[in-house]
Amino acid sequence: MASNSRRVGLIYDDRMCKHFDPDDQYHPENPNRIRSIWKKLESSGITQRCTVMNGKEAEDKDIALVHTKAHIDLIRNISSKKIGLKRNKIAAKFNSIYFNEGSSEAAYLSAGSVVQVAEKVAEGELDSAFAVVRPPGHHAEENEPMGFCLYNNVAIAARYLLDERHDLGIKKILIVDWDVHHGNGTQKMFWDDPRVLFFSVHRHDFGSFYPGGEDGSHVMTGEGPGAGYNINVPWENGRCGDADYLAVWDHVLIPVAKEFGPDIILISAGFDAAIGDPLGGCRVSPYGYSVMLHKLLEFAGGKIVMALEGGYNLESIANSVQACIEVLLKQKPIAGSSEAYPFESTWRVIQAVRDKLSAFWQPLTERLTEKTTSMRTPYIQAISSDSEDEYDTSQTVSQELEKDIENIIQPFSDLKVNDGQACTISHTWRAELSKIDIWYATFGSNMYQSRFLCYIAGGQVEGMQKPCIGSLDKSKPKEIIWKTFPHRLFFARERTTTWGPGGVAFLHPESNSEEKAYMCLYRITLEQFNDVLLQENVTNFDMNSPLFDMTDLQSIENSKCVSAEAVKNGWYHNVLYLGKENGLPILTMTCQLSDIDNFKSGKVLMCKPSKEYANTLIRGLVEGKQLSEEEATIYIQEAASRVL
Repeated sequence: MASNSRRVGLIYDDRMCKHFDPDDQYHPENPNRIRSIWKKLESSGITQRCTVMNGKEAEDKDIALVHTKAHIDLIRNISSKKIGLKRNKIAAKFNSIYFNEGSSEAAYLSAGSVVQVAEKVAEGELDSAFAVVRPPGHHAEENEPMGFCLYNNVAIAARYLLDERHDLGIKKILIVDWDVHHGNGTQKMFWDDPRVLFFSVHRHDFGSFYPGGEDGSHVMTGEGPGAGYNINVPWENGRCGDADYLAVWDHVLIPVAKEFGPDIILISAGFDAAIGDPLGGCRVSPYGYSVMLHKLLEFAGGKIVMALEGGYNLESIANSVQACIEVLLKQKPIAGSSEAYPFESTWRVIQAVRDKLSAFWQPLTERLTEKTTSMRTPYIQAISSDSEDEYDTSQTVSQELEKDIENIIQPFSDLKVNDGQACTISHTWRAELSKIDIWYATFGSNMYQSRFLCYIAGGQVEGMQKPCIGSLDKSKPKEIIWKTFPHRLFFARERTTTWGPGGVAFLHPESNSEEKAYMCLYRITLEQFNDVLLQENVTNFDMNSPLFDMTDLQSIENSKCVSAEAVKNGWYHNVLYLGKENGLPILTMTCQLSDIDNFKSGKVLMCKPSKEYANTLIRGLVEGKQLSEEEATIYIQEAASRVL
């Protein structure tokens, strides 16, 4: 180890790979997450520069510092043979949880490994450490596993240092949670504890982003002696990147950390806010993570323990972890730069957080200057789509990562304007199209109203593997009706990023009097229709102009269909005209006629829908009072089994 390097601990244990979803090999929280990280660290030589340790199982008495006996009994016994076939039924009672024969051991190793490295850093045996562990922990609550998390690893380690190792002199702990999802479990465990300053920066999307609700709101600041020691920075939208996170560091976290003066820092290091993550929808680069970490090294004598939380793009998570360990070793960020400005919404959130916490932290009492907040970027939407073919997502990110960062940062750096005109680039067309109503006719999962509202308000419903960002106009549909149309419903494609394995619904572009498709019609604005069209087709796009404008609307009655050329690689870029209802045009989006030939020839596979996806369609038909559950099931099964 070089003389100017610090003693950095690194813990990994392949036994944690025994925990996996027995029913879904594509589940995002899978063993390849930590395997890819470890492979990256070994190939880059980082493991040779660190103190490598094997995992260690946590003891029940330490877990009991934050979890109930019932919770501990559940996790300890869930992998036993006597549970057997009951395991899936038990998992179904919880939110986003699976169990298998290896879950118990992995959960104990994950928690115990974080406790082990935290103890060694607190003792001074190590300067800092990174625990490459799974399952993650920050969603796990006192009496409930949730969100892929079984035990709350970081919370257990924090309480262990504070309550069981008084001899180490750890009296104040800063927990930084930069996972893209709110650390609801950790927040609740230290809600009234002034010894722990809990800081979480996460997507909130006004309560629609997982785990949902108001727990992640900036108004949740703790209570009793812990009032002011809970800090939430809730993003209003996706696409937040290096500039947004660093603005929060400089104007919220760092000033408060200086006043708090932690004895050690524990980081819930989720990397699902990284570029390319299928669940996060944000844009933090490895360089961004390295700067965020470097800014924290000035506190607690650099005693930092990082514990892996989320992060589901294998390439991004490996690159980000490597960048962070380089910082721990060298005490400086990796090479890179970011010329981007934060979003306008970022400054709005930061000021709201400062206002709410100003009564507790003196450095936050002053309002941000206009000069500071004027350095901002207009919001450019990027949406996760059913059309995005992610058979080889990690390869795509690997090849395009540097280019992707440049493509995002450069337009932002070019927008250094003082008159605010850049912020209104897209406002003109949006203002115009927001005044025009149309009927959006849905035939797939959007027949289920709660799922469709994800495209409007953002978020996800049961069965979806990634959330939607939503429309800029989050107003609910003005009216909802049902109609049938003489078109063929069928299912094709093998897998989507939103639903995982299985086909998704398409509507044959040509009418056929012998066919009948049930469709739920939503009366929305043409602006909202454009945002839905975007979400159905691409991952990212600069919405400075509409995909389907007034000229298209005026021509489609005669042409019957219009291809949204800007997203022509998407599966649903063909806008189809189905007539009028109460004087308003009825539009849907589906494949092109040329795609039908590919489906027939087998060039593109027909495929039955997954159980989760089919159930969403059935639920829409039943709740829409169009068919009984039995009738809806038969309708979907027939559509999926008939050849074109």
